[in-house]
Amino acid sequence: MQGYLGETPIDISDTAYSEYTPKDWALFYIKKYGGIDGAHHKDWVLDQVVRLLTGAVPKFSLRKWANGQEELTFDESEMTTPEYEAFVLEYEDRDENGEVQYEYNTGIAP
Repeated sequence: MQGYLGETPIDISDTAYSEYTPKDWALFYIKKYGGIDGAHHKDWVLDQVVRLLTGAVPKFSLRKWANGQEELTFDESEMTTPEYEAFVLEYEDRDENGEVQYEYNTGIAP
């Protein structure tokens, strides 16, 4: 878009999402992305919900344009917590040699 001035990271406390609980975040993601077709996208939504329920929070940025337009965006690409990592390890099925028989699927973002 013409006149794009860039993107600045902002703290969650400076957003309308500052009071969101993990449950609020999970419901938000289900509502926003849950209806998108494709099993790989549904896997992504489930993974995001697990991340959110284990304490991860998206990073926020504010995009600005010369005409005064602003857009709040959030990036979940680095959302992780030790609790999430432990969940994934526990979820995976390993055989007696420690080889993964069933791997946790993070899906594909829509």
